[in-house]
Amino acid sequence: MNTRQTSAMQRIRHNTGAWHALMIGIMLLGPAVFPTAATEPLRQAPQPLKPSTHGVGRLVDPMLFTDIKGQAHALAEANSEVRLTAFCLTSTSCPLSRKYLPTLARLASEAAAGVRYVLINPIASDSMQAMKESAAQADEAIYVHDPDGELTRRLGGLTTTDVIVVDAARTIVYHGAVDDQYGLGYSRSEPRRHYLADALDALLDGKRPVVAATAAPGCDLGCEPRLSSETNLTYHGQIARIIQQNCLECHHSGGLAPFPLETYEDLVAHAGMVETVVSNRTMPPWFAADSRSEGVDPVAHQLVWANDRSLADADRNNLLAWLQSEHPAGEAANTPLPVQFPEVWQIGTPDAIWEFAEPQPVQATGVMPYQYVTIETNLAESKWVQAIEVQPGNPEVVHHVIVTVREADESATQADDAEETNLWAAYVPGQAVWQYPDGFAKALPKNARLIFQMHYTPNGTATTDRTRIGVIYAKTPPQHEVRVRGILNHRIQIPPNASRHREEASLRLPVDATILGFLPHMHLRGTACQYSILDHTGNTKTLLDIPRYDFNWQLLYRYAEPKPLRAGDTLQFTAWYDNSADNPANPDPTETVRWGQQTFEEMMLGYVEYFLPDVPPGTQPERSLNPRRRRRQPPNRASSLEAAFYRLDRNQDGLLSRNELPAKLRPQFESLDANTDGGLTLEEARRFRR
Repeated sequence: MNTRQTSAMQRIRHNTGAWHALMIGIMLLGPAVFPTAATEPLRQAPQPLKPSTHGVGRLVDPMLFTDIKGQAHALAEANSEVRLTAFCLTSTSCPLSRKYLPTLARLASEAAAGVRYVLINPIASDSMQAMKESAAQADEAIYVHDPDGELTRRLGGLTTTDVIVVDAARTIVYHGAVDDQYGLGYSRSEPRRHYLADALDALLDGKRPVVAATAAPGCDLGCEPRLSSETNLTYHGQIARIIQQNCLECHHSGGLAPFPLETYEDLVAHAGMVETVVSNRTMPPWFAADSRSEGVDPVAHQLVWANDRSLADADRNNLLAWLQSEHPAGEAANTPLPVQFPEVWQIGTPDAIWEFAEPQPVQATGVMPYQYVTIETNLAESKWVQAIEVQPGNPEVVHHVIVTVREADESATQADDAEETNLWAAYVPGQAVWQYPDGFAKALPKNARLIFQMHYTPNGTATTDRTRIGVIYAKTPPQHEVRVRGILNHRIQIPPNASRHREEASLRLPVDATILGFLPHMHLRGTACQYSILDHTGNTKTLLDIPRYDFNWQLLYRYAEPKPLRAGDTLQFTAWYDNSADNPANPDPTETVRWGQQTFEEMMLGYVEYFLPDVPPGTQPERSLNPRRRRRQPPNRASSLEAAFYRLDRNQDGLLSRNELPAKLRPQFESLDANTDGGLTLEEARRFRR
């Protein structure tokens, strides 16, 4: 579109009626209206948006409105049994609104107790007769004409199919599309995603929706949202809602954080500390760079990561302004509803729970090597697992837990090998739950063993730990099997006093794979990392950039929309390390640091969570990111040394890294590594016999 066309459309947009007519023309005429490059975005299904930038969590002013029958209603009525109100924008002259009317009518007729539907028509020129006919079709909903757009603006409505769900405390808890059945330039026989229905089910169950905000197709109303008339920031107005949306996940009674922030008194008592960690962006813990590295328009607030914890700029500014003020409380009537947290399991009541048979002793001081604990599942049949939660028995001394699965007929392998190539579940700071939507699950074979790698950090008092794991089984066999693979480099070598040392690892995809998320893992010297893709055409693109890695918060970054990759693409994982004295966490800047399990050593391990779109769950393709290991046999079994070499070569690359050697032989590694490339060839290994 050229500059003249853009300017003309901007002028039209200020005239709501003309813009409405233009969008109707686009929907009726379809792809022929604009060239292909301009049409493709119109065909896009509703995209997830960052909730806090789309009004979710905001307070709505109290208001009265009158339906087309002349009956008055309130946004939130005292002593009402209405828990949730779904305000659904509609129009009798918008083709998409007309398509969605039967869906809204059905949803209203099937609404659960405590849910009401209000259909709002903000188009001044729609006829009253047509609206009455629509109201008769959706007779279980309240139908309101909003010709001046006041109600629409107060709710923050943007298009003629937009839905805003408000709870009994006048807080917006969902803002987005009904589903993905209809859109600009496309129509499906059935929806694939039921955004509104799923959100309401979660909210009625006391949970946050998995998707709390999306774009909604339809005619752009050109309205400027005006959610609240509050001019002075108050705790009960906006601040409590910002805290609820961004902090209470950890800062609640019994939560992971050291103190709760559930009340006004809690926040005032810790105002100084909260201001510090919000100002320096330590909190909320989220370290992915701006989504613009993904090519996303930042103005659109498209959600790249489903579990994005970052604080929106407007919320950060408002929270800091309030923390630096006299902390006005505001009207108690505006207080949001309290957030309910699970008392025991975040995933809900597990179908199965396994716990350490005996308490594991944890020494008072010093450094403990990793402890390995095996639990027999004794499963009579194989299971598909949709949710996993790892719970440390003693969180004060458990730094992280890595769980791998060994099949009953599988011979014992070194535990750290399985950890690097086939992570099944984990507890790391900021990540204890592994949960998947319907259609996705992880395999748990019959009679499988769960291998727990335990990293204990003594805290000054001798104690014990009994970690446990809970799972929820999928109700039906999945469409896709969730798998995990690590991209790693055993040969990292970080020089003494290096302040920004770079290491790289890569994985060429032998098959098509769809990426669900990433979990990078380094130790105390790790400062930054990045995942990128070198595609089959030779183009490189950044997938995830973490400019400030924090060992204390090892987060999973899960895509809002999974990213498909093709066979021949190469996933690249790059990491940077600070081994200088300026790194306050550095155990010893004078050491050359190599791969090792302990935190005073280092790792370069970029986990990738994925599924294979063309491979049925439960089967192993001929070519896979995680092939079943077949030990390479020495040529003609020439000697016991060669047999030992191939047995120790766990990643089967023809070289022995320092970490692959038995501990008693590692001190000789440097003297045997003749070309100092960080790996021993078979010929170099022969020196062990001399």
